[in-house]
Amino acid sequence: MIVEELEKTYVKPFNPDWCAFGRHETFPLRYSWLTKGFHELRGDSRLFESEDVTVRLGVGKNMVNAIRYWLQAARLVERKEGRYEPTMLGMHLFDADGYDPYLEDEATIWLIHWLIATNAQLATAWFWFFNRFHKPEFTAQELATALADFAKAKINGRTSPKTVKQDASILLRMYSRSKTSARTPLEDVLDSPLALLGLVQPDGSGKHFRSLPQRRDVSVGIIGFAVVDLCNALNVSQIPIEHLMYGDRGSAALGAVFRLTEDALLAKLELLVREQSGAFAIRETAGIHQLYLLDEMEPLEMLAYQYDDASEAAA
Repeated sequence: MIVEELEKTYVKPFNPDWCAFGRHETFPLRYSWLTKGFHELRGDSRLFESEDVTVRLGVGKNMVNAIRYWLQAARLVERKEGRYEPTMLGMHLFDADGYDPYLEDEATIWLIHWLIATNAQLATAWFWFFNRFHKPEFTAQELATALADFAKAKINGRTSPKTVKQDASILLRMYSRSKTSARTPLEDVLDSPLALLGLVQPDGSGKHFRSLPQRRDVSVGIIGFAVVDLCNALNVSQIPIEHLMYGDRGSAALGAVFRLTEDALLAKLELLVREQSGAFAIRETAGIHQLYLLDEMEPLEMLAYQYDDASEAAA
């Protein structure tokens, strides 16, 4: 594929004039929605305007809107000239001959997480939680209050307190494994794929939560994608490792999004440099450790490293 066709960055930085809450119709992302919605849209760009869209997707009307929203929030689909079209990223991942057309690889789930958690424009609550909310233990009420305070203080224009609180609740449902019972409707116990990552952990009561350093291992190739994505968004070819960990200029914080400790992030970056020595380097400049991009890159170039190289190594 010609490099010029690739998309340079996916990070959507926080803008107080461009934020969104409640676009999900109160439905957390579910496992089959991204692939099902993408494959149907791939065959018909008018899918979401068609009269039989509920039949084709096998869901109700509100869920159709939710699927469309999550496809956009994850940067797999975009609206162009009144139509919804797959992005180049969506094609690389979910097309019939894509890297992971049925969302079977955990690396893809980490990638979806990065894309949503860095989309401050369409998934403002998710951006805020993973980049700005640093309380390791909290209740659902504390989370909702903190998000409401952020919206009131930092976002221009009016936001509905009810909608903001609802976003906090949906976020917890998306990242926490559901607690089932015999009386729980089936559709309410289908975990989001993001729950697999273990980034939010409820206690036995379901009222208290923890968001601590992750328990599952994010792939180095996805770290590389995120590094290139972030550097391109900031228009830099070098970035202090401290900024990758904690963020800079209101940008996303790679370490925080993946819930990595400083040592874990450094270990990932060092492995990335070893395996991609022609593309990345770590150097110390004026006492500051920085990661360098040695050539212009697009994030999608890292997907070949993640999926193709990983497949060859497994074979």
